[in-house]
Amino acid sequence: MARIRVGFTSTTRHMLGVLPTPKFTDMEKTQLATDRETGEPLYTVTVFVMEDGAAEAIKVTIPKSGLPNGLNVGAFVRPLDLFATPWARVFNGQLQDGIAYRASGLEVLAMPAPQVADEPTEIAA
Repeated sequence: MARIRVGFTSTTRHMLGVLPTPKFTDMEKTQLATDRETGEPLYTVTVFVMEDGAAEAIKVTIPKSGLPNGLNVGAFVRPLDLFATPWARVFNGQLQDGIAYRASGLEVLAMPAPQVADEPTEIAA
């Protein structure tokens, strides 16, 4: 599988949308997912990526040691060493595909100053 490093511009902001939840390897949620190299438990967080007036939610897998104390919904964070891995599979005769995101951790950032959108301008007739 190809792993693609994800980079962002200086104006990109990331906000935590959902607190970390344990990742499971099975639908019955009986087997916790672990890192193949370290054996460390894996968690999933939802992060809103905000850029150019738009936001997109992505789910990111992070090892337990990469989750800092003090995470709160709405906190501004920075994903560390973020990679995207495209995937595809055939299930019940249907092709399913997507992108899996993985980071080594999250860094909690100070709250940025709020930005106000420009006032709408009138269109001359």
